[in-house]
Amino acid sequence: MSKSNAAIVGGAAGVLAIFLAIVIVLVWFSKSQCKKFSNKNSETGSSDPSAIVEGNRGGGPSSVAAPFGPEGTKQFTMIELEQATKQFSDRNLIGYGSFGPVYKGLLRDGTVVAIKRRPGPPQRELVVEVSYFSEIRHRNLVTLLGYCQESGSQMLVFEYLPNGSMCNHLYDTGIDSSTKLEFKQRLSIAMGAAKGLCYLHGLRPPLVHKNFKTANVLVDESFIAKVSDAGISKLLEKIQEGGPSQMSSAHIFRDPEVGVSGTVSEISDVYSFGVFLLELVTGHEALRIDSLGSNESFFKWVESRLSLNDFVDCRLVGSFTTEGMKDLIRLTLQCMIFPGKRRPKMDMVVLELERIQEKEMAMTTVMGEAHELYFLKVLQAAVSGIVSVSFSSCQWNNATICSKTQKKCCGDEPKLFTKGLSKIWQGIPTYFTNKIPCPTPVQLIHTDSG
Repeated sequence: MSKSNAAIVGGAAGVLAIFLAIVIVLVWFSKSQCKKFSNKNSETGSSDPSAIVEGNRGGGPSSVAAPFGPEGTKQFTMIELEQATKQFSDRNLIGYGSFGPVYKGLLRDGTVVAIKRRPGPPQRELVVEVSYFSEIRHRNLVTLLGYCQESGSQMLVFEYLPNGSMCNHLYDTGIDSSTKLEFKQRLSIAMGAAKGLCYLHGLRPPLVHKNFKTANVLVDESFIAKVSDAGISKLLEKIQEGGPSQMSSAHIFRDPEVGVSGTVSEISDVYSFGVFLLELVTGHEALRIDSLGSNESFFKWVESRLSLNDFVDCRLVGSFTTEGMKDLIRLTLQCMIFPGKRRPKMDMVVLELERIQEKEMAMTTVMGEAHELYFLKVLQAAVSGIVSVSFSSCQWNNATICSKTQKKCCGDEPKLFTKGLSKIWQGIPTYFTNKIPCPTPVQLIHTDSG
């Protein structure tokens, strides 16, 4: 055999050896995967993947269940969730939603969760929908962690947000909320909710929330807003008859055009978001407006309450600029305008909120710096005996600054001071808090020559 032929034969043998090695590896890997799959399904007593869903039709809680349903969705057992909620104790009941009562739970690994529960048999449709929704992840959407279908109950497990619904921080719900949400915080919350809806509308196909409202805007420990119940309407349509009608019951957040056409769309979500903005501004539940037959009637309703003192939440006083507030009210009206085709899409709403937020931050920063400079000048004058300061409650909002030499006072201008300055004031010597009578209630003339 020539050297060239030997080289060819040797090369072919080498290639054949490599090919056989690859085949052996693939066969071994395939067998090991089949073995794993068989072991996994043996937990349900069946080799059929659907047994993961249907295996508990008997109604009794199983001590061991498949850890994941189709597509890797986490499947919890009834025992896990009962232990997490102390047998679904009333003490763990934190609210009610469209899916049913909501319980706070603590899993074995220390994770705090919110569990929504409703009566119903195991259904394949629920697992399919849950598998889809659990893959939707966004910073401003409440994350679906898994599900459970046992003992005649259907349950959804979500991440838990400690600060709860925005209703608790806006309405007089009887729940003690010591947090005062200033204008910039409310803008940030509006931005988060808008981004959550915008993400849903940007999916292909778009996912319409259908039930967006203030109660479905939750906030975490840092008051980052997250939209909850995204896809719940669609899920209920799949697993129960009459789901859409129950979900679309008439309320203030519902787009009136939906009642006429019967069709929900991204634009109807925009209307609901407008009502949410209205509640952020007023701090109250939106009033029912039954005569929304035209733009004119709606705008007349708003104009009758458009005096900022009457319209804006009194807790916001001193924390916003008039221009910024008017811009937000204008956006609110645009979201609720008729016909719906004239409303902005959620991506445009996000852009406008960003503009308002950036402008408000810039303006209040400048104002705060000016107030601090004025504060220091007043303090310097007080130390030198030029002015005296009296209080009714040791806060700038209740201060009266009087000139000892010119017999003039300023009782209004200190109300412009920012919240942080009241903390600075606490360190001033106590004799500044003496209640010295104000000789003449006229404005103290302030110049930069101070």
